[in-house]
Amino acid sequence: MADQELLDKVQAMVGREYGRVYAWDRVNAPMIRHWCEIMGINNPLYTDAAFARDQGYADVVAPPGMLQVWCMGGLDQESFPEGSSTENNFEVLKVIEPYGYPAVVAVNSDLYFDRQIVAGERLYFTSKLDSVSEEKTTPLGTGFFVTVLMSYFVQAENDGVDEPIGRQLFRVFKFKPAQRPQAQNTEKKAEAKSVKRPLPGVSDDTRFFWEGCEAGKLLIQRCQDCKTLRHPPGPVCSKCHSFAWDTVESTGKGQIYSFVVMHYPEVPPFEYPNPIGLIELDEGVRLIAGLIGVDKDELAIGQRVQVEFQRFDDQQTLPQFRPVTE
Repeated sequence: MADQELLDKVQAMVGREYGRVYAWDRVNAPMIRHWCEIMGINNPLYTDAAFARDQGYADVVAPPGMLQVWCMGGLDQESFPEGSSTENNFEVLKVIEPYGYPAVVAVNSDLYFDRQIVAGERLYFTSKLDSVSEEKTTPLGTGFFVTVLMSYFVQAENDGVDEPIGRQLFRVFKFKPAQRPQAQNTEKKAEAKSVKRPLPGVSDDTRFFWEGCEAGKLLIQRCQDCKTLRHPPGPVCSKCHSFAWDTVESTGKGQIYSFVVMHYPEVPPFEYPNPIGLIELDEGVRLIAGLIGVDKDELAIGQRVQVEFQRFDDQQTLPQFRPVTE
């Protein structure tokens, strides 16, 4: 049971409001362009000022998903734009921690948008500690779900009225990790070996890909009209909107565009740590696949890889990628 003194402290903080945190920079085209490049988005509303003006906007529009980006702090967390509040809207975590809850993990972030954000506008947000849950026990451990609400505004020019443009709910779990005895881990590993990998969902649009894997071929969908390659497979070309398509066989060579090493939660029958890569094939498309024959500490963006096909549970063949030296 949680210490009553702790419960009293955190509940007394619920509802506390925190002052403005301003963006370092106004909404601007270079940052929008970089974000779109990383996310693989090519909507001209975000990158073509003339197109955006034709749609009734004064300049390019920022993707809605960038709402939080504009007011993020830099590496120097003690430096704030002039006029910003220096209060920590998650200060309640520091109150909880000394009572034996050292770990924290983000749970979810929900964004709500009132309108588009246009280049040239300057944003700020205010926040409020919305709630701290009762002590909860999860597979990660025992602790508290902490929810903070942020309200985003466009700062008005010439003493006008600031305009609300969006909201964000951000929730974290502050917890003491669950104890996992070695014997229990051994039992889990034995159990994992008896669990088969889940089969992928197969549709008329994706059947060719999985049949290709069974034949040891990495097939990429191609528009028959404009010859654009696409992955994941789909019924229509995103470039020319043609429904006609065929496939080409990839060389299986590419590079690691991005990667993540999964540690937890451990889900049978996968082995952990579990490195997963976003592979950019030499043909230009990207796909997600497991990485094999790698040292997780030596993985690097741009590392060259080659496809290998592995059979699992005598029921499915999956493309995996192994680092190569060229």
